[in-house]
Amino acid sequence: MQVSVESTSALERRMSITVPAERIETQVNKRLQQTAQKAKIPGFRPGKVPMSVIRQRFEADARQEAVGDVIQSSFYEAVAEQKLAPAGQPSVEPKVLEKGKDLEFVATFEVFPEIKVAGLETIAIERQQAEVADSDVDNMLDILRKQNTRFEAVERAAEKDDQLNIDFVGKIDGEAFAGGSATGTQLVLGSGRMIPGFEDALVGAKAGEERVINPTFPGDYQNLDLAGKTAEFTVKVNSVSAPQLPELNDEFFALFGIKEGGIEGFRAEVRKNMERELRQAIKSKIKNQVMEGLLTANPVEVPKALIASEVNNLRVQAVQQFGGNIKPDQLPAELFEEQAKRRVSLGLIVAEVVKQFELKPDDARVRELIQEMASAYQEPEQVVAWYYKNDQQLNEVRSVVLEEQVVDTVLQKANVTDKSVSYEEAVKPAEAPQAA
Repeated sequence: MQVSVESTSALERRMSITVPAERIETQVNKRLQQTAQKAKIPGFRPGKVPMSVIRQRFEADARQEAVGDVIQSSFYEAVAEQKLAPAGQPSVEPKVLEKGKDLEFVATFEVFPEIKVAGLETIAIERQQAEVADSDVDNMLDILRKQNTRFEAVERAAEKDDQLNIDFVGKIDGEAFAGGSATGTQLVLGSGRMIPGFEDALVGAKAGEERVINPTFPGDYQNLDLAGKTAEFTVKVNSVSAPQLPELNDEFFALFGIKEGGIEGFRAEVRKNMERELRQAIKSKIKNQVMEGLLTANPVEVPKALIASEVNNLRVQAVQQFGGNIKPDQLPAELFEEQAKRRVSLGLIVAEVVKQFELKPDDARVRELIQEMASAYQEPEQVVAWYYKNDQQLNEVRSVVLEEQVVDTVLQKANVTDKSVSYEEAVKPAEAPQAA
């Protein structure tokens, strides 16, 4: 087999391969002999059909199969011989396919870029440090109470934060419009659920009252037929209910699975969950900075084949997330190309960090992470056992730990600055990085 390789760009290779005719004929004859053993042809007993008849009937198909298999096998033999790492499937262009002549074809493909991770000391990391204070726990208790607010009917005019039960009919220029009418709708004043001006106009209304209000749809409203137009809504208030916050008592604690320990036990459980959330938030922000730093310090030319594959993955994820009667390939590739390029680049760089620093998942950290995740369940021991019996889930945890070890490796060399912040600032999501 003769092989020659030409670099047509930084990542693209054009490989010419010549395979001796004897190899093709050997494969063709092998297939014909296999066919002869089982072929059923009128006038001949199975296995007794003359090879000339077999060749006349089946040689064309056998040759086509043989050529396809030899092209595939010889391509992978050639890339192994040339020490190349193809990224994606090759584009194959046959040159000579004639019987009795050497097979010649050209395979064009991309290779993985050669990466040497560097510049770790140039990466600047701001590592937030925070604690859960008693006041933070107090605020969280208030949030939990508000999330479990009940509404009780009152005989007074509606105020902000009250819940109204309403019927309404909306019209523009005297004509009702789609989606502009409803009955028995529950609306909390100040929730921002309706268009600007709608909820404010109902403050002061009483049960049984009917009001005509004229709010204006925003200029950027999603329905362009309504955007910027002033509507007339006739609203009937069926009832007015005031918010009632639940008491911090055993009944309330039981909603969260806390059946003993009273207020102190509940506060301890809330604090534990907040501390877990705090650790995860700080870790996530550090990881994002590390990944952004790796991308900036190590620009990578990414194979188009890998980007196209990742675009398809993102299309599938988008359809799964948003649903609808749309097929993934109907979504424009351009919507996902930047995100796909970023993901592939990071994947290549992170893989090189793992290779360069000879990292392997730390078993102790794997168990520690599983135990931390299991602690959120009522029977953590069973959750831990389940992970260690499920190879797929266990490997996912190992991947997470390995990524954490990549972050730790970078932090050891990066320029890290610690910054004390409040709990609220620490758990606030960081701004999403711009696509690379």
